[in-house]
Amino acid sequence: MDSTLTLTLIQTKLHWEDNAANLQMIEEKILSIKEKTEIVILPEMFSTGFSMQPEKLAEGMDGHTIQWMKKIAAAKKIILTGSLIIEEEGNYYNRLIWMLPNGEMGHYDKRHLFAYAGEDKHYTEGNKRLIASVKGWKINLLVCYDLRFPVWSRQQLQDGGKEYDLLIYVANWPDRRRHAWTILLQARAIENQCYAVGVNRVGHDGNNNYHTGDSLVADPLGEVLYQKKDEEDIFTITLEKSRIESIREKLPFWKDGDTFTIQ
Repeated sequence: MDSTLTLTLIQTKLHWEDNAANLQMIEEKILSIKEKTEIVILPEMFSTGFSMQPEKLAEGMDGHTIQWMKKIAAAKKIILTGSLIIEEEGNYYNRLIWMLPNGEMGHYDKRHLFAYAGEDKHYTEGNKRLIASVKGWKINLLVCYDLRFPVWSRQQLQDGGKEYDLLIYVANWPDRRRHAWTILLQARAIENQCYAVGVNRVGHDGNNNYHTGDSLVADPLGEVLYQKKDEEDIFTITLEKSRIESIREKLPFWKDGDTFTIQ
């Protein structure tokens, strides 16, 4: 039987630095999902917007937003993911949370901090990837600016096979660089022979940066299966493992890949 994976992408506006308003709004959106889904994906810093004020906004790993994620994941019987501002041992992280319905979780700290906006001055970079397993699928979880650095997401051979099947990027990616967003998501799918999913916000943030969203799903050939511009949207899609396996078998480019180690 073919292995499938059903995802729901939530492309939404965000209330600037207003945790309570964002969680209430996003909860309503999640609870409105009628289709059966397995993973719900939120944008980067979904509880605050892309803020450079972690001293004011950061929470601990036992904080209100983590507890909210546990509650929603359990209530909807889903995996819930997105990034938020976390404080740990005196450092601030742009941390993606991977919340399971049973309350267990994993996390990934954004590796590439967006120096152009000063993110590197306020946050600590991560140094370890998170590749999650769901129903036989391997999922590589990354954040926004990571998209520009293909080495960090590059497939590495493991036991004669590929490292993962799906790339997910959560983002606050502004409209003036939307062309790069679309092209790079397609490129990451093609070069890694996997599905690539990007979930971005829409609307203006507190610095008057406008975001078109353009949340996107690309197949392993880079074909765009979904993309939505400017509007809020809740979109559910089912991905097929056989699509990846067929492409990798017919076009086994991955076998010619370079062997390397990421420091």
